[in-house]
Amino acid sequence: MPTVLRIGSYRFHFYSDEPREPPHIHVETTEGECKFWLEPIRLARNKGVPSHLLREIEKLVFANSAILKEKYHERHGG
Repeated sequence: MPTVLRIGSYRFHFYSDEPREPPHIHVETTEGECKFWLEPIRLARNKGVPSHLLREIEKLVFANSAILKEKYHERHGG
């Protein structure tokens, strides 16, 4: 699970066993974990992250989308 980015208590990371999925990022919080598709950016899954934090995380995904996409493609090819 390589960490790509840390912002506050949020850890942005990938799992290495998901090579066939579209570009995405997992975000771990103290409350749970969520997953966002990167092209286009939208919530893919949520496990325990409150909605107010999801909105905050989504803004961070948008703000950092270039680096997240770059790191995703470095890790998974394409």
